[in-house]
Amino acid sequence: MNTPFPFTAIVGQDNMKLALILTAIDPKIGGVLVFGDRGTGKSTAIRAFADLLPPIKVVSGCPINSEKYTDVPLWVDTASKKFQHINTPVVDLPLGISSDRITGALDIEYALIEGVKRFQTGLLAKANRGYLYIDEVNLLEDHLVDLLLDVAQSGENVVEREGLSIRHTSKFILIGSGNPEEGELRPQLLDRFGLSVEVMTPDTVHERIEIIQRRDQYDNNPEGYVLDWQKENKKLRNKIQKARKNLNSVSVDKKILESCAEICIDLGSDGLRGELTLVRTARALAALSNSSSVDKAQLRKIAPMALSHRLRRDPLDDAGSGTRVERSVEKIIG
Repeated sequence: MNTPFPFTAIVGQDNMKLALILTAIDPKIGGVLVFGDRGTGKSTAIRAFADLLPPIKVVSGCPINSEKYTDVPLWVDTASKKFQHINTPVVDLPLGISSDRITGALDIEYALIEGVKRFQTGLLAKANRGYLYIDEVNLLEDHLVDLLLDVAQSGENVVEREGLSIRHTSKFILIGSGNPEEGELRPQLLDRFGLSVEVMTPDTVHERIEIIQRRDQYDNNPEGYVLDWQKENKKLRNKIQKARKNLNSVSVDKKILESCAEICIDLGSDGLRGELTLVRTARALAALSNSSSVDKAQLRKIAPMALSHRLRRDPLDDAGSGTRVERSVEKIIG
């Protein structure tokens, strides 16, 4: 059995870990895009993140993780009227996968043996009410990007082929990781990510030694190492669940809303997703910090991850997008 590296044992990469935690507190923030050098723990953190997510209640035998029996699609004949709790799904979408495996298709083997058409669900069914993770997301083929954009926009997977006419709910949070040297993302896909963070190779001897030691200990005894960090993981999991409960009680002052709008106007970000993401992310951070309202310090902390991937390129400004956001935040809120 594969034992993921403990999330709380990951050294550094605080922005990446915080972005993932904030989406667990408020899924409406949207997905997380993690770009950075190879070997900086991107995939490790994302796979370890699954252990922090609260279980979800599903209809037993439902292949799309329906919460209520009335949500089970009519074509499903395996669902019972009983319920069970399962781990929040975190589904890997590998590069080179066919569209049939993503959307689902006719179960050929069953059709040949039984002579009856039956739908075999794909990754979009398994990821419903969970997370869909794409490593090297910038290398994903264009036709698969189009497919994911359609489903992410509508929240529904539609399969019309091979004599099948199937529809089912598919609402998931998209997580992507990649190396920017290998290509950029299409703007339409980039816009589907609520937060974006850049991870860098650690540049201190102390931090590098700590990473090497922890990884070596894990490789020598994965089960024992996970057990050693179980208490810290549980503490963080409880903190996330408490923040989820308190989220709706966190207030956002009109001055904070004005600051969000002014920052986005100053940066020239398109649409209103920037403001909405700023508000939701700052509120989630306030809930995590056990605050009753959003303050400027929280807004300042999350602004780069909420806005840096939404900026147009400025040929007259050589500064990186994160620096441009920080500069604008400083100008607007001090």
